Amino acid sequence: MGTSVQFFGAARTVTGSKYLLTGEKGKILIDFGMFRGEDRLTQKNYEEFDFNPEEIQYVILTHAHIDHSGLIPRLVKKGFRGRILCTKPTLDLCKIMFLDAAHVESIEIEWRNRKRQRAGKPLLEPVYNAEDAAFCMTYFETIEYGKIKDLKNGFKVKFADAGHILGSAIVEISAKIDGEEKKLVFSGDLGNEMQELIRDPEKLVNADYLFIESTYGDRLHKSHKDTIREFENAIISAERDRGNIIIPAFAVERTQEIIFELSHMYKRNNLDGFSVYVDSPLAIAATEIFEANSRYFDEETKTAMKKGVHPFSFPSLVYCKRMEDSRALNDLKSNAIIVSASGMCEAGRIKHHLKHNLWREECVIIFTGYQAIGTTGRAIVDGVKTVKIFGEDIAVRAKIFTLGGFSGHADQNGLLKWLFNFKNKKMQVFVVHGEEKSALAFAEKIREKKKLQVTVPELGQKIKL
Repeated sequence: MGTSVQFFGAARTVTGSKYLLTGEKGKILIDFGMFRGEDRLTQKNYEEFDFNPEEIQYVILTHAHIDHSGLIPRLVKKGFRGRILCTKPTLDLCKIMFLDAAHVESIEIEWRNRKRQRAGKPLLEPVYNAEDAAFCMTYFETIEYGKIKDLKNGFKVKFADAGHILGSAIVEISAKIDGEEKKLVFSGDLGNEMQELIRDPEKLVNADYLFIESTYGDRLHKSHKDTIREFENAIISAERDRGNIIIPAFAVERTQEIIFELSHMYKRNNLDGFSVYVDSPLAIAATEIFEANSRYFDEETKTAMKKGVHPFSFPSLVYCKRMEDSRALNDLKSNAIIVSASGMCEAGRIKHHLKHNLWREECVIIFTGYQAIGTTGRAIVDGVKTVKIFGEDIAVRAKIFTLGGFSGHADQNGLLKWLFNFKNKKMQVFVVHGEEKSALAFAEKIREKKKLQVTVPELGQKIKL
């Protein structure tokens, strides 16, 4: 039978990460994420799996982002009874993120079903509900970075820090392939070294098979210095025109990074009288988890905290915990910086803030993270004149800034720098987790620079190792 890997997600697309690794004695999944963005992909979240969940012994989870973890409750609902291995921060974050995803799904499915009912179409079942989200957590098991876990099925697993979000991991798997001990490395999402809170990705040197992400495989980020300068220019622009600043941000990692940077700006007197509002229950809960897991921060941040510097608190910062606080933001016409989720503007409170500010020329919208094809955020970044929010056409008149330097992903140079640490000249590389254009461009760059054998797998493709 041999050992094989099958790509059920994040192959020539940037969401839905899930890879099935089959060996002589067992089957394991690396990640099991939701698809986001395009309808043709999100529909796959509702489809039956192409394998029997009861046969899977382990899920090895790289990190908590929903495009890597979000279908785990459905996997358990469909019969998986193995163990889900991850770091402690990943477990803590999944607890709140699965419940949030279930809540968003219930609202989305209700809206979709109203339309389907009027059209005479069969109603959809939700991907999973809050009970499913809570139940699946009983199958989680944590392991620390650097510890080897023997799965007793021909595979051994070890985590290294991926430097992407709190608790994110690079997965190293040892397995016998054709009688020889081989090492498979799954990068997960590799972090951007410019991030201030999180440690840089760990350098690995040994691998026979490397599965590397390519979210920004065809482009470069601005420097941290240039990013902060542009951030400050956006604030000046909104202050001059007496408008608000709206920042769609992923609730986990990006929001915390932005708060941290705004706290620096406050100390430098660069917020020009703005008040900062964090309006996302998930982001607020995630920030509390960050504070509880501060031992995973980089050394500079930990040293500052020992001196009394609090990374997520300053006098002009307000966390909107009540719905009334959130609604009150709709009445603010100027001098408000509103950080809200979701990061791609697909759900959550950010949609309300865009509805009230996107059409105003005096306002500023700042995108700080990747915008997948098919999302409202991507449409705005690509320059559309109007977007539909809550069924209403909203004009795009606000000034749009895209700050790539805040990205939690390594850019092309960062990915290459990390890859160049590997010493095996016969290493086989699989480029995943990137839109087709980005993945193909990055694959070609690897071939050019390292002369390695590189494959860009198709969705659903099965490859024998």
